Amino acid sequence: MHLNEEKVGLLIVDIQGTLARRVSDSEAMICKTAKLIQCCKLLDIHVVVLEQNPDGLGGTVHEIETHVASDPHFKKFAFNGVAGIDQFSSEILAYIGKKGLSRWLVVGIEAHVCVYQTVVGLLENDFAVEVIHDCISSRESSNALLAIDNMRERGAQISSFEMTVFELLQSSRHPKFREVLALIK
Repeated sequence: MHLNEEKVGLLIVDIQGTLARRVSDSEAMICKTAKLIQCCKLLDIHVVVLEQNPDGLGGTVHEIETHVASDPHFKKFAFNGVAGIDQFSSEILAYIGKKGLSRWLVVGIEAHVCVYQTVVGLLENDFAVEVIHDCISSRESSNALLAIDNMRERGAQISSFEMTVFELLQSSRHPKFREVLALIK
């Protein structure tokens, strides 16, 4: 199934506080995620930010927050952001359901905990999911690899930052091609 920019959203999971700096390859993950966000904004793709217990863990890191400050932010406490097991995850699920978007790109940390459980929750709620592997991480890279395998087995598509962006563009004749290309380089 091809990505269609009119039916896709970007879900950012918990890229917060000092933990975001302690995951494997954190600088590269944060940098690629920031670029992906900018590309999504150019393509008018809806962005949603989740934050796990922000009072305890801190807010979304500055490099990302600068690009998403005006986008909806949701506080959560359940690892599965769309579990529907508490007021917070129920609000998140209701919100993304109202957007009418059938496919969600998912990025964030930690891959084997909140990203994994949120992806499974999305899939269980009949959303298509594309996990951007170079925009997720865990403290131990082996946990991220295990999460990717398990998410794929559950039905998520696994992609990369560039692969996703070029699939969204579909052609060098896309009106935003040059602007997106400038972000990738």
